[in-house]
Amino acid sequence: MNPHPNFTMGRPPAPPPDSDRTNIADRLEEMARRLPHKRAVVQPVVRDRHGRMAYAHLTFEQLQRESDCLARGLESIGIRQGIRTVLMLKPGIEFFVLVFAMFKTGAVPVVVDPGMGLARMVRCLQSTRPQAFIGLPLAHVLRILLPKFFRSVKTAVTVGHPWFWPGPSLRHLFVRPWTPYPAAATKRDDMAAILFTTGSTGPAKGAVYTHGNFDGQIRQIQDHFQIGDDEIDLPTFPLFALFDPALGMTAVIPDMDPRKPAGVNPHRIIEPIVDQGVTNMFASPALLNRVGAFGAAQHIQLPSLRRVVSAGAPVSPAAIEQFGALLDGPAEVHTPYGATEAVPVVSMGSREILAETRPLSDQGYGLCVGRPLPHTRVDIIRISDEAIAVWEDRWRLADGEIGEIVVQGDLVTRRYFHDPKADALAKIQDGDAFWHRMGDVGWRDRKGRIWFCGRKSQRVTTPAGEIFTIPVETIFNAHPAVARSALVGLGQRPNQIPVICIELHPAHRRASRGKLARELLALADSQPLTRPIAEVLFRRDFPVDIRHNAKIFREELAVWAAAATRRQRYRRSGTGAVSPAAAPELPDREARP
Repeated sequence: MNPHPNFTMGRPPAPPPDSDRTNIADRLEEMARRLPHKRAVVQPVVRDRHGRMAYAHLTFEQLQRESDCLARGLESIGIRQGIRTVLMLKPGIEFFVLVFAMFKTGAVPVVVDPGMGLARMVRCLQSTRPQAFIGLPLAHVLRILLPKFFRSVKTAVTVGHPWFWPGPSLRHLFVRPWTPYPAAATKRDDMAAILFTTGSTGPAKGAVYTHGNFDGQIRQIQDHFQIGDDEIDLPTFPLFALFDPALGMTAVIPDMDPRKPAGVNPHRIIEPIVDQGVTNMFASPALLNRVGAFGAAQHIQLPSLRRVVSAGAPVSPAAIEQFGALLDGPAEVHTPYGATEAVPVVSMGSREILAETRPLSDQGYGLCVGRPLPHTRVDIIRISDEAIAVWEDRWRLADGEIGEIVVQGDLVTRRYFHDPKADALAKIQDGDAFWHRMGDVGWRDRKGRIWFCGRKSQRVTTPAGEIFTIPVETIFNAHPAVARSALVGLGQRPNQIPVICIELHPAHRRASRGKLARELLALADSQPLTRPIAEVLFRRDFPVDIRHNAKIFREELAVWAAAATRRQRYRRSGTGAVSPAAAPELPDREARP
C-alpha cells in the first residue's frame, strides 16, 4: 500500500449538516482537517542491527486520503452500503485504512475473534450471511476449505497475494489520484458493524452496532476521560483501536499476539510506551498483571502515561496497585465496566478503589466498578432467567440489594443480528427506549456506585439461598497460596452444592494439598458468606476466555468438578450437602457505603 497519495488537491469540505445523518467516518474527516499532520496510526516494522524498533505511520490526512482511495475501489466491486463483509486480518495500518474505507461506503464489517476456536468462529460468520469477505491468504484457505459456511459470499478480496483463487487483492483497489470521497449518508440507526461477544458464558452473539451507537461511545469516552489533541494510545485490544482516529488519538499498534494477552512479552509493551511517549493504554486484567509484575521487578517507571484503562473481566485491586506503582503524578488506572453490547457504562479510578472500596471488596462486598457515566442510565432489577418484554418499575430493587444490572443509553446496542431469542432475553422495552440486561449481578451503594458480584448465569443456587461468585472468590483469593479461585455449583438449581476450585501460585504448587485444603476450609468456615462451602478442588490451570485471558469458564469448571475423583476432593469433615442453617449472607447492608 502506498502511504503517500497525491497531495496536490485541497482537503475535502465538511459534509452538509443533517440532523439525522451520522457516519462514524465523519470523525476521521474532522481530525484530518484539525490535525492533518499528527500521526494517526503507528506500526512496528523491523528491528535494526542494534535491536531498535523502526516504525511506519500514517498521519490523519494520509489516513483520510488512503481510506478515500480504497473506498472508491471497494464501491467499484460492490462493497457498498449495507453489504455485510467479513474482516480477517491482523491489526495494523491496512486494518485502519480498510475499516474506515468501509464506514465511508456504508459497508458493514463483521468481526469475530479467531481465537474463539475454528468451529465456533465459522458458525458465527455463517450466522451473519456475509456477502463479502476480506482477509489474509490463510483466511481465504479457510473460506475455500469450508465452503458451506460461506455460500453467501459473492465478493472476495485478498489482503496480500491470492494463492489459487480468483478475485482482487487489496492493493489493486486503491483508486488514484486521490479525490475526496463523499461518505455514505448513513443515519443514526443504520447498521455500522456486527461485533461478536466472546461467548464466555453462552453462545457467541452478533451485536449490531449502528452509527449512532459508535457516535455515543466516542462522545462518552471523550467526555469521561477528557481525551486531548496530543494523546497517543497503545490499544492492546484491536477493536478498541478503532476508537482512536475518531478521538484524534495516535494509535500505536503493539508488537504482540492479541489473542494471548496473558502471555505477552512485557518488554514489547513497555518499549513502545517509552519510544512513542504513549499517554493512554488499554490492557486486559491479565496483561495488566503481567506487565505490572515485570515493571515492579525491574523498577520501571512510565511517566508519559496519563491513564491506563483495564476492562474485559474483573480487575483485582492488587493488580491495580501493582501497575499503579509504575505511573507518575496524577495518572490512574481506570476500570470501566461494560460489555460488547454496551461499553463503557460505568467507571472509576484507582485512587478511589485503593483508598475506599478495596477494604470492602476484601470483606466480600464484590468489586466496585464505579458510577454511571453521563448519558447512561444504570439500574438494578430482580434476578430472573426469563424474558422480560416490557419494563415495569416493580422490577427495580432498592440500593443495597443484589440484582441484575440493566443499562440504557445511546451507546447501548439495540439488537443482535437475526437472533430474536437472544433479543427477548437481553432487551426490555421501555416506551420508545429499551433496557439492555448485562447478564451480570450487582448492587448500588449510597454513593451511587455499582458493585459487581459476578455473572448471573454463574450464580450458585442452594436450598439456603443464592451465592455469588465474586464476593466469595475474593475471600479465598486472599490466601497467599491462591493465584485465583472459582465458585461453581454441582447439580441443578435450586439444589446445588457449592464447591470452590483453586488455582495455586506456581511457587505453591508442590505444597501439601491436604494442608492447604484444611487452611482454605477453615477460612471458609470463618466467614458467614463462605460457610456453606465445604469442598475444595485444586486444578493447575483454569480455562479462560480468548479475548482477555481473564474471564474464567466456570461452566467448564463445573463439569470438571462434577467428574473429579475422590482423590481430588477435599471436604470439611462430617459435611455432606449444604445445610439450610448455613445460609449465605452478605455483610450487613447497613454498613455499606
